[in-house]
Amino acid sequence: MSEAAVSELKVKKKAEPLLSKRRRRIVTDPLDDDNPITVQVLGICSALAVTAKLEPTLVMSIAVMFVVVFSNLIISVLRNAIPQRVRIIVQLSVVASLVVLVDQFLKAYLYDVSKVVGVYVGLIITNCIIMGRLEAFAMGNKPYDSVLDGFGSAFGYAWVILAVAFFRELLGSGSLFDFKVFEAIGWSKDGWVGSDFPTNGLMTSPVGAFIIVGIIIWVQRARNGYVES
Repeated sequence: MSEAAVSELKVKKKAEPLLSKRRRRIVTDPLDDDNPITVQVLGICSALAVTAKLEPTLVMSIAVMFVVVFSNLIISVLRNAIPQRVRIIVQLSVVASLVVLVDQFLKAYLYDVSKVVGVYVGLIITNCIIMGRLEAFAMGNKPYDSVLDGFGSAFGYAWVILAVAFFRELLGSGSLFDFKVFEAIGWSKDGWVGSDFPTNGLMTSPVGAFIIVGIIIWVQRARNGYVES
């Protein structure tokens, strides 16, 4: 064996760091520059439906995060064994199984919340964000990167719907997590502690959610200079 071949064998390729620049971008891009709601305009239905209160919105965010991360992981592990002809069916089966687990967990431990978000938890199966990440990323990347991609996409989705829920509950009900904020600080309808805060009914309807989502999209895109191609 030549000296060149020996030296080549001795050279070991350095493993990519767990949080390399590329991997950090996988997580951070969906938070801002490639946000699934404000840029890709996906997952709008749940952003309008479950954001009247912060508690169900937080539960929905965690549920979506669980499903995205673990479906990405499972599909990435199985990607080389999944025939191309049935890949969508396999992806839907994996997502549906995880959604059933989430739904049963909520019914067992958070029954009151499950009555509010139960219908929408079932619709996670058809959430474009999840299916998009499985098809666009998990099917072509390693498990660890796919998990990072799932976390990034889920956090990008979560912060937007939590921001929507924050303003809707605060302005629509005068509360946060059902704590009466304005009554606690003495800001009320007549200026006296104990009076009812004049809630804004628009914020409790899907129209209010549309307005807040539109404002968030406008501010974020204007700050980033994003232009539709």
